[in-house]
Amino acid sequence: MRYAIYFAPPADDRLSQTAARWLGRDAFTGETNELSALGSLDAATRHALTADPRRYGFHGTLKAPFTLAEDRSEAELVAAFETFADNLEPFEIPQLTLLQLGPFFALVSATHCEALQEFAAQAVQTFEPFRAPLSDVDMARRNPDKLPERQREYLRKWGYPYVFEEFQFHLTLTGPVPGETAKPMRTVLESTFADHIGKPLHVTSVALFVEPHRGAPFLVHSLLPLRGATQRKIA
Repeated sequence: MRYAIYFAPPADDRLSQTAARWLGRDAFTGETNELSALGSLDAATRHALTADPRRYGFHGTLKAPFTLAEDRSEAELVAAFETFADNLEPFEIPQLTLLQLGPFFALVSATHCEALQEFAAQAVQTFEPFRAPLSDVDMARRNPDKLPERQREYLRKWGYPYVFEEFQFHLTLTGPVPGETAKPMRTVLESTFADHIGKPLHVTSVALFVEPHRGAPFLVHSLLPLRGATQRKIA
């Protein structure tokens, strides 16, 4: 089993529901739905190009998937996760935009958002004691020899190369999209997520995802509200 700390909107949020319909799977319930053709994308192409994010579930990575350290238990991880959520204040990403990151498409913050960067950095650091070292196979999968020096160092130290200065928040919508399909894919995504592109995203929750066994679809173990502001107000 592997665990991951992700941002995800609540299950009943319009963005979560739109993304679940787009990907053909809801990570909260595990339910799947058949994908139809959209625009110039036929159903088979759409299904193939959303395979990767469908397995992981709609999310933004904070702490990348990790195996639990031998001296840690799931109960300890869950307790730390609850404390993490309790101590953080909700915040707003001013504007989402659709971006092609290399070969795949994602929703990202249109501008630098310091609160978002800090959110991710705290997740990386807080849950590091729960992460088992990467296996040689997992390390090799990241092709460390092809990474810049700082990303190689982060991979060795934190188990993931894209943390801190290298972090870019993204809500993944596709797997690798061939060049000839990029334009129609962008058109379909702009239409599908029109109610969210160019709008703010309220970050009010954090999620613990689980992968029951390697290669299995990820599921939401628990999703908690960020309660920091409320606690300080009560105090």
